[in-house]
Amino acid sequence: MANKHSSLKRQQGSVLLEALIAVLIFSMGIIALMGLQAVSIKNSVDAKYRADAAYLANQIIGQMWVDRSNLDAYAHYPAGANCAPTGAASALANVTNWLTQTTAALPGATGAKQQISVTTPLANTRQVTVTVCWQGPQEAAPHNFVATAQINTP
Repeated sequence: MANKHSSLKRQQGSVLLEALIAVLIFSMGIIALMGLQAVSIKNSVDAKYRADAAYLANQIIGQMWVDRSNLDAYAHYPAGANCAPTGAASALANVTNWLTQTTAALPGATGAKQQISVTTPLANTRQVTVTVCWQGPQEAAPHNFVATAQINTP
């Protein structure tokens, strides 16, 4: 009888210890799921901005296809690096309207960061490169999307 009584005394509190360990493991799992959800939301927002940038780049290229006789006027800060272009700004109405849409759709996107270069690699052909840049509010480096098209001139 004394042996049974001492065995029960040694096990006293073990259920409480097991419950605390179970709560700890459950809490760690919940915290991990919250971290995954935060990363998932960030990736979803990044994907939306990339899709918007692709849409905007294709939109200006489409306008250039329609206005093929005036391609050189679309050049907007045609030189320099991505998101830090240099050169002259375009005064063409299609470009200024596109820049307005771009700055409204993407965070940290300014007209001075967007770039449209028009080159002539072959006779009667223009190569158009559109670079759309944006930067999130708490991001150190800007993002960019580059679209290139060759447009035959009349």
